[in-house]
Amino acid sequence: QVQLVESGGGLVQAGGSLRLSCAASGRTFRNYAMGWFRQAAGKEREFVAGISRSDDTTNYGDSVKGRFTISRDNAKNTVYLQMNSLKPEDTAVYYCAARFWARSSQGGEYDYWGQGTQVTVSS
Repeated sequence: QVQLVESGGGLVQAGGSLRLSCAASGRTFRNYAMGWFRQAAGKEREFVAGISRSDDTTNYGDSVKGRFTISRDNAKNTVYLQMNSLKPEDTAVYYCAARFWARSSQGGEYDYWGQGTQVTVSS
């Protein structure tokens, strides 16, 4: 089992920044690729960003490219999502997820999920 706990969400004005954190515990963190997803009210879950086990490969959803950055610190068992130039359409519950070994943009391929953290961007 891998337990994931997100933090760092909140209310921010458009154009502002937030950094989300996801702390992992349980099995060996470095064996898991990590991803961030989000789900806005009434909408389907959306892939935001993914990072490989060794932090050498990342990918992003089209709507956040150039604004968001995913990173990880395997020594701290933590993955981060730096969100800049936030827009009202970024408002959603943000979830981190862990997938054994290989990175993916498909939520259904992830093994473990956190409980989510709310991000609200006001206009």
